[in-house]
Amino acid sequence: MQSPCIDACKTLRSLSLTHTHQQLPFSFCTRRRNSYPFISCNFNKRNNNRSPNISKNGAKFKFNDTNRERVKVKGKENVWSIDNEIAKADKDKEKLRRRKKRGGRRMKNLNRKGDIVMVSGSALMEVETVLQTQEPVIQPSWNTFTSSVSGIWKGVGAVFSPITAGMEPIEIGSKDENLFDCYTLSYIKATPPASGTLKSQIQRKINWVTLNPYGEAPLNGGSNGSPEKNINQFKKGTSDKKLTGHSLPKFESFDFGRSDVMEDDVMGMEPGLVFFEDGSYSRGPVDIPVGEFEESKYYLSPTFKFEQCLVKGCHKRLRVVHTIEFSNGGSDIQIMRVAVYEEQWVGPANISDNSDLEMDLKPFSQRKRVQPSELTGSWKVFEMSATPIYGEAIEADESNGTPYVYLCTENLKKRSLPENPVYFGEEEMLDMQDVTVMWLPGGVTAYVDVNKDGILCIGVGWYSDEGINLVMERDYGLDGKLKEVRWKSEMKRRWTNPPPM
Repeated sequence: MQSPCIDACKTLRSLSLTHTHQQLPFSFCTRRRNSYPFISCNFNKRNNNRSPNISKNGAKFKFNDTNRERVKVKGKENVWSIDNEIAKADKDKEKLRRRKKRGGRRMKNLNRKGDIVMVSGSALMEVETVLQTQEPVIQPSWNTFTSSVSGIWKGVGAVFSPITAGMEPIEIGSKDENLFDCYTLSYIKATPPASGTLKSQIQRKINWVTLNPYGEAPLNGGSNGSPEKNINQFKKGTSDKKLTGHSLPKFESFDFGRSDVMEDDVMGMEPGLVFFEDGSYSRGPVDIPVGEFEESKYYLSPTFKFEQCLVKGCHKRLRVVHTIEFSNGGSDIQIMRVAVYEEQWVGPANISDNSDLEMDLKPFSQRKRVQPSELTGSWKVFEMSATPIYGEAIEADESNGTPYVYLCTENLKKRSLPENPVYFGEEEMLDMQDVTVMWLPGGVTAYVDVNKDGILCIGVGWYSDEGINLVMERDYGLDGKLKEVRWKSEMKRRWTNPPPM
């Protein structure tokens, strides 16, 4: 009876490992010895889930690096081996390349000079000086976090196209008109722990009303009226009211007691939640399903929501919700929706009558868009990161959440202008692989990017005129697991000669 090890080696003979140094999907050793390859086979009965399976005629073999026995195999040279290797290398590159965003869109080009950037490629951020190396910090307290997010929040919201970054209708009105803005009223409070848990939970109820059938103001890159006129008015600094010719109703004119409920949910110490004591958080799945595409399950396209919140001064906050679809085994990423909400804290949640509590936030359609030039230059960056721990028996401090390690660092960084800026109205085919950053009204930037190593980054930025940019980023590795969550506070370096450090 022929040895199964020899049979397995013959199965892999066509790979002609001596002709390439390309790493194969599974791990085994190749060396040049008398111009013939050899492999290491292990038939130990122990299970090893990380060992790949190679099948032949219904028989499966597992390859392992431990207790290896070397077997030399001779045979005819496979003339097709080089073609097979080239095809396989191209397939691996295609899989990494396809972990990108899909689609394209034509936009009309009128005048790039003085126009408004809507979307662009990523901006390079380089470290100039390390002010403080990474060091561990104390894990934020859940009770402090729940206290920071609790209360009554009044806010504004809008939805933007992931392709053009233009405002999209958020609802259809009673007269079949598109409505582009919304007002929100959120009641958030801590509730007693549920059965089986030791931590309190956060209950959130959001009511909303929609308004504004006119779209985004031309000053901000909207499509109302003639684009040439919009650009000229933008240069002259005309006010929003004169540009639109329409005044939107105020928040206080709506009765939220009779409005629709947009969201009613409970947030606890879930595995994918990373929070900070000021009320900032990043919420999403811990695992994204990745793997080989199965044609029999072509109709399955897992879709997830990634909600990230940034807090400014304890009384204002920004929430950005990305809805992303992962198809073809996770190699195709399509952004379905980008929703942005800015909210202002007006009082504790136990106040029943809040009619006298005013809000000073303007709808997103009435604000100007942040531009790349505002974020370029040198920045002093304080960063706090949270890295999940997998596969270790570590108790998650009286909770069922994933354990995280928190680190902090401080650097001087320099941000360059982004690549491939696409201006409002540009008439060129826009490849979604070149679109990374959406430049939105109210100082908001939102981006979904896949770097050269295949790391998926979902990020949100919030810039203010004071020269402060808050950032929240969420990274996923090639295995689909959450890799890291980063919160950053960037302060613009305004001095000419930096003080001595």
